[in-house]
Amino acid sequence: MVNRDAGIDAGATTATATASFISHRNLLFTVADEMLGSAADAEDVLQETWLRWSGVEHATVRDPRAFLVRITTRQSLTRLRTLRRRKESYVGPWLPEPLLIAPDVAEDVELADSVSMAMLLVLETLAPTERAVFVLRDVFDLDYDEIAQAVDKTPPAVRQIAHRARAHVAARRPRETVSPSQTRDALAAFQQAVATGDLTELLNMIAPDIVLLTDGGGVVRAAVEPVVGVADVTEVLARLSGALLQPTLVNGHPALIIRDDGRIDTIVALRLDAGLITGLYAVRNPEKLSRMNRETAMGR
Repeated sequence: MVNRDAGIDAGATTATATASFISHRNLLFTVADEMLGSAADAEDVLQETWLRWSGVEHATVRDPRAFLVRITTRQSLTRLRTLRRRKESYVGPWLPEPLLIAPDVAEDVELADSVSMAMLLVLETLAPTERAVFVLRDVFDLDYDEIAQAVDKTPPAVRQIAHRARAHVAARRPRETVSPSQTRDALAAFQQAVATGDLTELLNMIAPDIVLLTDGGGVVRAAVEPVVGVADVTEVLARLSGALLQPTLVNGHPALIIRDDGRIDTIVALRLDAGLITGLYAVRNPEKLSRMNRETAMGR
C-alpha cells in the first residue's frame, strides 16, 4: 500500500528547502564572490551548495541561513585554494571579474565598498581562511561562533584571525571612503581626456605613483606587467585617444565600458586615494567579460 502522506511530507520538505535556498541565494552568491573574485566560480559554488543542501535532513536544521552560509564558505575555501594554484600560471596581472551590481547593493555604501575592484584586490592578499573570516565578520557581521563552524576553527582562534585580517586590510585599503560622486567626477575627467586626447586636466588628478593593471589573461593584448608612474600610464592612455567610453556601474562603483562592434572590449575601474587616482584597473579577458556581455545584451 502506498503511503500518500509520506509522499506529501517529502514534497513539502523539498519545497521548503528550495524556498530557503532561493531566499538566501543573493547572500550566498555575494559571500562566494567576495571570497573568489569570480562570478563564474561563485555560481559553481552555489551549485555545489544546493547539491549538499538538497541532501540534508532539513528537519534537523535549526537555522537554514547559517547552515547554507557554512556550506557556501567551505565550498568557497576549497575552490579558493584551487584558484590560487591556477593564478600562479596566469598570464599578466589577475583582476576580479567585473559585475553589474543591483541598485540596492550599490546604495549600501559598506557593501559596495567591499565588492569594489580595489577592495577585492586587497582581499587577494589574505590567506584563504583569513579572507573567509574577514568577509563573514566585517562584511556580513556574522558572530564568531557561527564563523567558527564555517571555517572549522574555535571561536577564540577566529577572533585572532579576524584581528590579523582586519589589520592587514586596513593597511592596504584606500585611506578614505570615496563617494560615488567623487568616483564619477574622476571617471568623467578620464572619459573626457580619452575622448579628446587632451590629458592636461587628467594629469592634475593622477598620483605620481599611479599603477595601471590590465588583465588580458593571455587571450587578448594587455600589459603583462603593472604599468607604474604618470609618464608610462599616460603614454598608454594616449593610445586610447578618440575611444568612446560608456559610463556604467560595476562592483557597486562607477566605471567605464569600451566597446568593440557592440560587445564589451574593456571595463575600466579606478582607485582613488586622497582625491587622486592611484590605480587604474582594465579588465580585457573575454572570459571575465562574458557575463556582463550577456547581461547588457539582455538589457538592451
